[in-house]
Amino acid sequence: MLSYVLRRLAFTIPTLLLVAMAVFTLVRLIPGDPVQLMLGDAADPAQVTEMRRALGLEEPLPVQFVLWLGKVAVGDLGKSISNGLPVLPLMIERFQVSGLIVLVAVFFAALLAVPAGLLAAWRQNQPLDLAIVAGATMLLSIPTFWLGLLLLLLFGLKLGWLPVVGYVPFSENFGQALLYIVLPIVTLTMVEIGVMTRMSRAAAIDVLRLDYVTHARAKGLPERRVLMRHVLPNAFAPTWTLIGLILGHLLGGIAVLETVFTLPGLGRLLVDSIFARDYPVVQGCLLFTALIYVLVNLVVDLCYPLFDPRVQAE
Repeated sequence: MLSYVLRRLAFTIPTLLLVAMAVFTLVRLIPGDPVQLMLGDAADPAQVTEMRRALGLEEPLPVQFVLWLGKVAVGDLGKSISNGLPVLPLMIERFQVSGLIVLVAVFFAALLAVPAGLLAAWRQNQPLDLAIVAGATMLLSIPTFWLGLLLLLLFGLKLGWLPVVGYVPFSENFGQALLYIVLPIVTLTMVEIGVMTRMSRAAAIDVLRLDYVTHARAKGLPERRVLMRHVLPNAFAPTWTLIGLILGHLLGGIAVLETVFTLPGLGRLLVDSIFARDYPVVQGCLLFTALIYVLVNLVVDLCYPLFDPRVQAE
């Protein structure tokens, strides 16, 4: 087990370095001069030159990358051009909103989708299976922003049960904060249930065809015990992989949902920074999102031996 963990950690380090290099290069390819944007069009040329020297932009790109990587290693991602705030605390504050919504939504989606997929596989090609597959396909086909707008229209405008726009931090009012995140969580949960159910069903169908399941049934074990003890643990590994991919994707890609519900999350911060050409924030958000994605997939890999002992043996 220890050697498996060490191997996975060793593979993560070069991945993070490649990600950092890609983020650094992509930001440098964005048109426009960040110094000119910071100082304005009427800035004195001498002042522009001095600012470029202070930021290290006069150095060759490899030297800039090494200097930037050294600052990143100690948590210094620079300051925002728009408001002058440090980038790292700003991202962490915004990530708390996105992370909470994504984690809760994925948890509830998995809690509902895995049993639904198992039941559909157990009753394959029967009315229950067809109903579950049809529901999952419908949820999978609905765009997130459209479903969010429908929920806002129904529960916000028509029924008036939940607030339509805005956000209240939990530190200010816990009850109001819950009301503001209900609709985003429900929207994400409904969308992700579709893909998780289909994956869970496909994995369970493969396991149900194996010999040890037939043997367990031949011994007279109750069907519920066969499903819970023999099918579910062995069919959960592919679904666990999908959950990790969904987590990494959503943590950095829910800008559309945050825009619909006017949430101050990390995705919306990235979009606003791109429009404002706030290069330090864009660079920091991209790096932070990639880091979260890599770490989530690392945790998924490290948890594999818990679901499949063959991984540890290999």
